[in-house]
Amino acid sequence: MDKIEHIGIAVKDLEKSNQLFASLFGAPHYKIEEVVSEGVKTSFFKSGPNKIELLQATNPESSIAKFIEKKSEGIHHIAFLVQDIFAEIVRLKKEGFVVLNETPKKGADNKLVVFLHPKTTNGVLIELCQEIHISQKI
Repeated sequence: MDKIEHIGIAVKDLEKSNQLFASLFGAPHYKIEEVVSEGVKTSFFKSGPNKIELLQATNPESSIAKFIEKKSEGIHHIAFLVQDIFAEIVRLKKEGFVVLNETPKKGADNKLVVFLHPKTTNGVLIELCQEIHISQKI
């Protein structure tokens, strides 16, 4: 894993949270994107070299809606950038980690993503991200 790609924070109201984090960081979000397949609307902020992704549910059956219902707003996941997401899936499964979606899917911010089950990562939802290159078909 190369680096922390971003920290995902589940929020109830993206507009209010955008205002809050813009005040916190002294700069507005740089991108809003909806990932229809996941039932989520995202907003990205930069803090130095780091990124924060705010996630608001767009339907009550999404994982973000369920997370907020169960745990309230807060840190949802930590995402790590990888160069070869397919090799990482194989490696991590051999190490005993449970991969929630073994086939990478298109996520926000032009990334292929997979998630590791929190039961195998000390209660933390881990996302692996790989940049989508023009030659890759999803």
